[in-house]
Formats: sequence, C-alpha cells, structure tokens
Amino acid sequence: MIKAADLPAIIPVFPLPGALLLPRGRLPLHIFEPRYLAMIEDCMKTPGRLIGMIQPREVPGTGEKRLNAIGCAGRLTGFSETEDGRYMITLTGISRFRVIEEVQGFTPYRRCNVDWAPFSRDLGEAEQDRAFDRDAFLDLLARYFQAMQLSSDWSSLKEAEAELLINSLSMLCPFAPEDKQALLEAPSLSTRRETLVTLMEFALRGGGEDEVMQ
Repeated sequence: MIKAADLPAIIPVFPLPGALLLPRGRLPLHIFEPRYLAMIEDCMKTPGRLIGMIQPREVPGTGEKRLNAIGCAGRLTGFSETEDGRYMITLTGISRFRVIEEVQGFTPYRRCNVDWAPFSRDLGEAEQDRAFDRDAFLDLLARYFQAMQLSSDWSSLKEAEAELLINSLSMLCPFAPEDKQALLEAPSLSTRRETLVTLMEFALRGGGEDEVMQ
C-alpha cells in the first residue's frame, strides 16, 4: 500500500476525455501514441509507477483545451506489449489529486505539480455508504442497462461491496465527460452514488442521447 509520504509532488499525466479512474478501481488502457509509450517506459523506472488520469476541458468560446483541476493517479499494475509495439496496461487507482501547475520540461508527455492533501482519505480502507439501498439501486440499474442495451454479470453485481459496485459503474457507464468529472469530484461515496442515480434517472427520462452516450 502506498503511503501519503510516498506520493511524489510531480507526476506524469494522461489527458483522456471520458476516461475515469477512482481509488481502488482498475482502468485498462491501450497505449499507442509515441509520447505515451515514452511515458509508460519512464513510469516503469520509478518506485511508485504512478500516472495521473485527468480529463481535458474546453474553454468556452475559445476552442482551447485545458486540464481539469482534479484527476486521479493510478499505479501501473498490469503491462503487456503487442507484436507491433503497443502497450496494454492496467492502472489501479491510488488517490485523487488537485493540479497546482503544469510543469514545463523536456518530456514529450505532460507533467503536473499536484496536491494530494485534499484527498488523504483515498489512501485508507474502502469507503462505506450507510444509506445504500442495494435492492432499489439494482432495480434502477437493471432498467438503465436495458435502456442502454448494456449487459453485465448480475450475480457479481449483487454480491459486490458498495464501493466496488458504485465506483466500477461510475467508471464503466457511458456518461458524458462532464458527468464523469462530477463523479470523480464527489466528496464521498454516498454523494457519488446519489450522482450516479441522478445520471441514470436522467438517461431513463430521455434526457438527450448525446448527453449520456459517448
């Protein structure tokens, strides 16, 4: 387990719209751009093997894209290489962070100076959601999956711990990037579950296909 003292002040970041990583979640990624291949190679030489996943956002009226203020760092825990030199990796979520500033340098990928302090609880045990009504939640989820023509292993969903269930669905469901960011920034597991419920209910009410589909 990584401790707060082990978290570096500067980390490489991978800006990817719609990609959400949460603490203790697992995110598979397919890496093929040369700058990100270099990032993976450099990452594997570091003790923590940390990469920050962060979503870019468009500045209204300018077309300019900037990084969101908050992202989540993951430890590289799975790696394989294809015959044509691409990497298939898995990141395991460690902690969210707030960007202080982007660091200029000689790497082909982006790096940021980050603050971990606001999210110290991410390093602890799995979070609990005392108000979680599993039956009602799974009923809504079944209707959402049917409407979105998604499939899942329902037996594993019924048995999963609340944090694993809520965070996995937050990462996997086809929400818009701004909705994914809201799920990432939720201050507690119960708030994330409430946000997730709101997004699914909005989709079921026909709240605009491009609002929920990527």
